[in-house]
Amino acid sequence: MNKSLARQAFLAGLLACLVPALPVAAADAPSAPAPTRRPPRQGPPARDPNAPGFVKATELPDGVVPPPDADGNFIIGPTHKAGPEMSVQQDVPHGTVHKLTMKSSDSKIYPGIVRAPGPLGVVDPNDPAKINVNSHPAPYTRHVEVYVPRQYVPGTAAPFIVGADGPDHGLFNALDNLIAQKRVPAMIAISIGNGSGDAQGSQRGLEYDTMSGLYAEFVEKEVLPLVEKECNVKLTHDPDGRATMGCSSGGSCALIMAWYHPDLYHRVLTHSGTYVNQQWPWNPKTPHGAWGLAEHLIARSPAKPLRIWMEVGDRDLLNPNLMRDNMHDWVLANENMAKALAAKGYHYQFVFARNAGHCDPRMKQQTLPEALEYVWHGYNAAAGTAAP
Repeated sequence: MNKSLARQAFLAGLLACLVPALPVAAADAPSAPAPTRRPPRQGPPARDPNAPGFVKATELPDGVVPPPDADGNFIIGPTHKAGPEMSVQQDVPHGTVHKLTMKSSDSKIYPGIVRAPGPLGVVDPNDPAKINVNSHPAPYTRHVEVYVPRQYVPGTAAPFIVGADGPDHGLFNALDNLIAQKRVPAMIAISIGNGSGDAQGSQRGLEYDTMSGLYAEFVEKEVLPLVEKECNVKLTHDPDGRATMGCSSGGSCALIMAWYHPDLYHRVLTHSGTYVNQQWPWNPKTPHGAWGLAEHLIARSPAKPLRIWMEVGDRDLLNPNLMRDNMHDWVLANENMAKALAAKGYHYQFVFARNAGHCDPRMKQQTLPEALEYVWHGYNAAAGTAAP
């Protein structure tokens, strides 16, 4: 190639780099698929607490929570401002928090399972309220945090509260302030992490949704001895000095613990309790899982010495899921629980929260101090008994 041709080729190449390519004619351009827009996911509808069939309830002014000594049904909201007891206050004694770890390999009760990947399960063709789920053994590690109040006297048997889905530092903050104000006893709080997963076929579901006393026995035999040993505390054996608490399946677990073991627990606190048909494995004695508590178990059983605080949000879960069994409505489940408890004469307080979803954090920050005070109302550590 002579110098003239080489120079022309160089200039042509340089020009191609500097001048942007012309757009391709629309007829010649490859057609790109139009992006598909998913419709916005709809949350549960807001339910009216005064709807037909729901319990009669006292509507409180916005921002007000029920008095801690009043039984019955109440409506709160729609504004949920955190109670002052939920903030760290520098002028009150602060408890000590101990961090513990538990491995599945050390448990004789819960060696560990996990649900198989894929769809949740298959509905039994002969029973829409029964679901078949595949799971297999799997290890887990759970974390436990133990709050010991500054007011605890070493060597004395302390009242305590067991919480699900821990750690719950909001609970610890509330106890610092409530104990200092003498609104609740100087209790130890044991916040237990779950064994992982959720719902049927998971370790968490096995622990929290099973209608039996097994989880309470796990806590009694494997958690509490570890707490006493590692934290150098003594825990009361008086069931009136023991409480359970939780949210969602942790809430139904809290009630199930006391229901099957009133010899161990008398006080229960639940937010958005999963009183629905979520038990797995299926049990013919309780075929509808925790839904069966309000359905017939409470009515057919002698009243137990329990004091119960419950809450549900107006936009709580409504999950027909693949079962279509009409037993997966969290609002209706909690309303039914309130009816059943009232009919049997239980000491309970039921809070229906406007403008609140499932385990709504704003609502929990507002209600937890009063809920704790209600649950522990009447406790007399010296006498070992409680007033109504």
